[in-house]
Amino acid sequence: MKKIAVVGCGAYMDSGYGCPGEWRCLKAAAFGEGSFDDPSAVVAFIKCECPGRTVLPNLGMAMKVSETKPDEIYLSSCLVNAKPGCPYMKPEELAKMIEDKTGIKVTLGTHDYH
Repeated sequence: MKKIAVVGCGAYMDSGYGCPGEWRCLKAAAFGEGSFDDPSAVVAFIKCECPGRTVLPNLGMAMKVSETKPDEIYLSSCLVNAKPGCPYMKPEELAKMIEDKTGIKVTLGTHDYH
């Protein structure tokens, strides 16, 4: 089973914009729905806190503490599809920053549930 980490938008989670932090991402991963080809084990769920400076250190800490390196990292659908979008960086920029630092593939979006 593929091990994955999810990075969610902290502002959406904390503000209650339909992203409670985040059962839809967990369901999609567990059942292999949405962006997941097969059921996957979520080994970390990280909140991106504005302006995004904590994402890389928190991913690193999650991997260190859990002693598990994810096979892939997913940016949550609430982060990728936020309206209005993040004022600090585009999801593609965050994905590239994570990939460059960790060497782990990043996928944009987790599910298409409404």
